[in-house]
Amino acid sequence: MFRSLTMNLFWLAFGLIVVSTVIGFVTLWPDSRTVEPPVGLVRPKTVQAELVAIAAAPCRSPGQRGCRTATIELREGSDKGNRATISINDPPDRLDLDIGDSLRVAENRLPPAAVLGGVKVDRYSLADFERRAPLLWLVLAFAALVLLTGRWKGLRALIGLAASLAIVIGFVLPAILDGASPPGVALVGSLAIMLVTLAVTHGFGPKLLAATLGTTAALLLTLGLGSLSISLAHLTGLSSDEAIFIRASVGEISITGLLLAGMLIGALGVLDDLTVTQASTVLALRRANPALGFRQLFESAIAVGHDHIAATVNTLVLAYAGAALPVLLIFSLGGTSAGDALNSESVAAEIVATLVGSIGLIAAVPLTTALAAVLAVRLSPADLVAESHTH
Repeated sequence: MFRSLTMNLFWLAFGLIVVSTVIGFVTLWPDSRTVEPPVGLVRPKTVQAELVAIAAAPCRSPGQRGCRTATIELREGSDKGNRATISINDPPDRLDLDIGDSLRVAENRLPPAAVLGGVKVDRYSLADFERRAPLLWLVLAFAALVLLTGRWKGLRALIGLAASLAIVIGFVLPAILDGASPPGVALVGSLAIMLVTLAVTHGFGPKLLAATLGTTAALLLTLGLGSLSISLAHLTGLSSDEAIFIRASVGEISITGLLLAGMLIGALGVLDDLTVTQASTVLALRRANPALGFRQLFESAIAVGHDHIAATVNTLVLAYAGAALPVLLIFSLGGTSAGDALNSESVAAEIVATLVGSIGLIAAVPLTTALAAVLAVRLSPADLVAESHTH
């Protein structure tokens, strides 16, 4: 009777999380799926072209050096198969171009042979390199390796990954652009991603319950602690050019809210891994020795959690340090003291994000382990065996 009541309470908590997530989705869903971008954010459409020739050319403006003229052959668009000439104003040491390079070029909207400032405007201009082919090969290699090593479980993981991307692109971004609170959207989106990926990858069972409750509690802790830390540290979120540009272009979006939303979504992926690992460890221990009680299960599994925490926190710190590396180099070149560098918002924001995320991860380990142990001691050997076949 008590076992049944405990399981029912866990399923009730799980149901409340699901219902709350659905309500959040409905409430925060953008009124219009089409958000008109500000003029400054509109990028011209580009077409693929191949570089067939390049030569040195006189620079058109004072102060320029190493200017070149490139001949391209269009691979797409209305001029497909035709050749055109474009001006390259960046010197070779800044923009390395070789014959045969695949490029993206933008068609200028000015009339043919238009002149600006006494300089004839080329019909096409260089927009970027064509990177979709190597990106596609990397994606295919990643998917093949996941399927090769994970097989059926790997396929389910890829489905969960696709669902996560769909939620971010289809809900989180449009909802924020529609004016909804970024932290609220990030929390609802994170819960939706968690529910979908855990259910698809690991199935329904005690592992799902423990991981879901542990991850949800850690997300809420991260949300509260992140909000408090941003306030105490007086972070504005305007430490990057992108944030300043968004503030100028879409003024109604809270930049500090975006900072907090980034902390939530950034911590979610590691949280899922951590909570699932702890729940799996507890259930595996109980399955191997059904005589183990709550205390023995918790103490044995938490030892694994300690190692996982150490490795995960180190990974998280290095990831944020890598993201802040250009900023740290700038401070080093400028002779800025360590104290002033740490006090600058560009570095302080990364430190806050790292520490807030790490605290959420650390808290998730004992909490999830305890929840899984409570469930495990109330499962019969047959239930434990059945649970091992739900994924």
